[in-house]
Order: sequence, then C-alpha cells, then structure tokens
Amino acid sequence: MSRYGAMYGPDLTFLGVPACDLADPASFADADVVVVGAPFDGGTSHRPGTRFGPSAIRQACYLPHDGSRPSLALRVDALRDLRVYDAGDVEMFSGDIERSLSALESAVHTVASSGAIPVVLGGDHSIALPDATGVARHHGLGRVSLVHFDAHADTGDVEFGSLHGHGQPMRRLIESGAVRGDRFLQIGLRGYWPGPSVLSWMAEQRMRSYEMTELVARGLDECLTEAFGIAVDECEGVFLSVDVDVVDPGMAPGTGTPEPGGLTSRQLLDAVRRCCYELPVVGVDVVEVAPPYDHADITAYLGNRVVLEALSAIARRRRDAAGGLPWNPKQPLLDAR
Repeated sequence: MSRYGAMYGPDLTFLGVPACDLADPASFADADVVVVGAPFDGGTSHRPGTRFGPSAIRQACYLPHDGSRPSLALRVDALRDLRVYDAGDVEMFSGDIERSLSALESAVHTVASSGAIPVVLGGDHSIALPDATGVARHHGLGRVSLVHFDAHADTGDVEFGSLHGHGQPMRRLIESGAVRGDRFLQIGLRGYWPGPSVLSWMAEQRMRSYEMTELVARGLDECLTEAFGIAVDECEGVFLSVDVDVVDPGMAPGTGTPEPGGLTSRQLLDAVRRCCYELPVVGVDVVEVAPPYDHADITAYLGNRVVLEALSAIARRRRDAAGGLPWNPKQPLLDAR
C-alpha cells in the first residue's frame, strides 16, 4: 500500500522532516528513525479523541517546521544528526480493532526490519501491543524489555467483551511471549485500578511496577537506575512506551483517563532523556494525547517534546559511542562540547 498520508487533517510530517513511504523501501533505506502515526481510539474505555493525537503531536511547536531542533541540554540536533523520516499514518479504522492493530504491527515490523527505530505517535494505548510486537519480531521474541510510563498498568484481561483495548495491551504482550513479564518495568502507577486479581496476575509474571508512592519515597532517579539494570539483563534492546497520563492532569489535561497525582512534565522529560541516553532503545511510542480535552495544546506540546527528548538522547548516545566526550549535565550551557 502506498503512503496513506494523514487520516485526520493535513499531511504534515513531524516538524518538517522528510516524508517516506513504507511501500517503497528505497524511500527510507538510510533511515535511523521512522515516525509512524497510529490515529486510533477504538480501544478506549472512557473518553475518545486520541485518533487526533498523531496530527497534534506532529504540529505542536512554535518554531518553524524546518526539520531542525538543536537541543540546548544535549548539544545535538536530532532531526539532522539522525536521518529521521515520517511515514505518515497507518490506516486504522476504529470500528475494526483487530484489522487496525494488525496493520500497525506490519508497519512497525517493516521499519524495525530496515534497521531503523520506529517512533509511533498514538492513538490510545492499545497500539502498544502491535508496536512492541513488531519490534520484538525483528529483535527476537522475549529479547526486548519494556519500560512503560503510565498511571495505569494496562494489564486487564477481558474488557467490554474484548481481548483488545487500551487497558489490556501489556497482558497480551506477556501472554504472547513478545515481552517477558520479568523484563517489564512500569513507572508512575497510581489511583484505583486494577483490582487484586489483576495485581496477583502481575505478581505471577514477576512484573516490576513503581507506584507513585514508591517514586516519591525513594526518588525517581533511584527507581530509574534500578529499573534500567533489570531492563538490560538478558535483553537485546528496550522498547519505551510513554502514556501522557503518567503526568499529573494539571500539566497534561488532554487525555482520556486522567488520574491526579502524577509526575511533573519536567520529571517525564528528564526520565525519557535518561532512558534513551542510557539504554539501547529500539522502539518508542507516545500515546493517549487526546486533543478534544487539551487546553491550549498543553498535552500536545508535551507529547511533541517527549519525542524530541527521545530522539535527542538517541543522537547524543550515538555521538558519544563514536568517540565524543560523554554528556555532562552539570557543564554550563556556553561551554563548548
């Protein structure tokens, strides 16, 4: 199938990076990263609207859409230091969840098989199942760990009579063998779901979940360091899945299932930077941006910056691996690097 473009709104690429067509391998043969839109909210259990997330994330910036974004913190320009392309949206009809998730898995696997890192813009969190599965099919089932930022565990079993939905992808990933339960790291959980039976299942899988109370008591950095040590043990790479509702709804109101008491936007951006600088990240998705509830585009801007932090950290990691001076966050801004 040729490039679909955008399901909703104009066919704009992420901040002006070049377009590519997944049906034409030559159009992204040299890619380091390929952005894929997943405009799907057929798995939502509460408020829909995330189908408009990919378009909002692509556009949410006050700077020119010129394919350039120099990072003050990391001293790289990820959109130029990396070869970043945008494949447009996968056709995902919200009335047919199985067909839509299958199409997305095929697209993500195509990107991963080319040697590029897929960065998927959601969409509700049901897309994590095809995203991580598509990557694991290339790198090896059970050989990719998953770092998951979210207010919710997303480990439900059957919801509304369906095995698929945004509250269930993590269970499906573990049951399928795509990701090992003991290499599943969840950060930011809080609130009043899931119940005891689901928590018991999670414990049986040896999942590691850092609830907000633990993050506050121990500190986010300490918990991340511990999680990173688990993530790289016996795994070839790490998939990073970021649900924007991990952030307190006062800073990220545009989401379908807001849960008070989360991370700050600053904490999330710093954590994503650490993940992508310190870990061998092989895939990323950013999900649950729901523009209909987003006051002043606050959440769309956050989603955009999550993507930029991830790409900038990947670019800096590659530069340092090639022999550059390691990044030092304590070095003054105007010192040359």
